[in-house]
Amino acid sequence: MKQLTVTPHLLPPYGNIPNNQQLPMLIYQHVFESKENLVQQFKESFAANNWRGSWVNGVFDYHHYHSRSHEVLGVAAGSAILILGGPGAPEVTLKANDLLVLPAGTGHCLKSSSADFKVVGAYPAGQENYDICTEKNDPAETKKHIARVPLPTADPIAGKDGPLLKQWQRP
Repeated sequence: MKQLTVTPHLLPPYGNIPNNQQLPMLIYQHVFESKENLVQQFKESFAANNWRGSWVNGVFDYHHYHSRSHEVLGVAAGSAILILGGPGAPEVTLKANDLLVLPAGTGHCLKSSSADFKVVGAYPAGQENYDICTEKNDPAETKKHIARVPLPTADPIAGKDGPLLKQWQRP
């Protein structure tokens, strides 16, 4: 496996989007050696590392987050600009072969994308029954759920020795 380039970002709350105050969002660049059949590569890697409920689609174009699950998004085609954290939060450009790991509570929203933009998403085993929260949800209530979401047992790409397990540790 190639050396992964991973950048952590700990996001503050933005309005009623709480973000995760303990676990950083992780951006992986150029995940696989080959860009051929990225949908299959992401699905196989996620399944092998116990990230389940995989799906292939885009990203909602409204600010939302999940309070009961972490989420991984592997960019399988095209490119997009996502707003990460909530209204007024930083924008990030992702392209095919990049990956985003969102800890529970992290706001995300599609700002714009190429016509062929496609992601493969998944959740740690046992967290496939995710919820969809927006700015209308009570952040005090959703923070209670976020605090109880267990850590994944493996990085979605690199397994038990991957960067996620080094970056995500609770006090």
